[in-house]
Amino acid sequence: MTSTVPALDTRTAEGSDLQAVLLDMDGTLVDTEGFWWDVEVEVFASLGHTLDDSWRHVVVGGPMTRSAGFLIEATGAAIGLAELSVLLNDGFERRIGRDLPLMPGAARLLAELTAHDIPTALVSASHRRIIDRVLKSLGPHHFALTVAGDEVPRTKPHPDPYLAAASGLGADPVRCAVVEDTATGVAAAESAGCHVVAVPSIAPITPAARRTVVGSLEEVDLPFLRGLVTHVG
Repeated sequence: MTSTVPALDTRTAEGSDLQAVLLDMDGTLVDTEGFWWDVEVEVFASLGHTLDDSWRHVVVGGPMTRSAGFLIEATGAAIGLAELSVLLNDGFERRIGRDLPLMPGAARLLAELTAHDIPTALVSASHRRIIDRVLKSLGPHHFALTVAGDEVPRTKPHPDPYLAAASGLGADPVRCAVVEDTATGVAAAESAGCHVVAVPSIAPITPAARRTVVGSLEEVDLPFLRGLVTHVG
């Protein structure tokens, strides 16, 4: 786990049991879930294979080892996981170099959390090289630390990334609010014991205990997040 900026004050958010906010990146803060699929289609086309659009729901939101491994097996492409990962990361970097749109409400939410000194972490299954590139658009000053998928023993859907982020902020996971866009990310956050706000990007997500589903980040602000984490025993 690598922190990109000095840690913020980790005092409990005033008026709530909320201690920290942990945010996913692709599809949550930046509109890039479609970019990954476009790059996967391009790379496999160069290898002589056509991807079935139904596979998009299988690979979304997961670690590259899982999504790339699935696509290699599904297509029978003659390429190793390590080589394919390099091609996908290279292609994605080129793609976000042309355009990197933020999700509606993302800039406003980040500014609000920063203005109120809420300890905030970026928690992504993407590799460090991709996170550092995207941070230039998001603003690294908004995050006390960032956790990349290639820096934890197990990435999403395992709880490790969110446990690492909470620990790095000195926060109790049950006093953290997580914002995610995929079932894989939601599973990771819930396994860590966090309260989750799901903002579905590709596939639908159903509400559940300790999980609130919203239509977009436009519905999420600090009072909303504080309201999720109250009266924690």
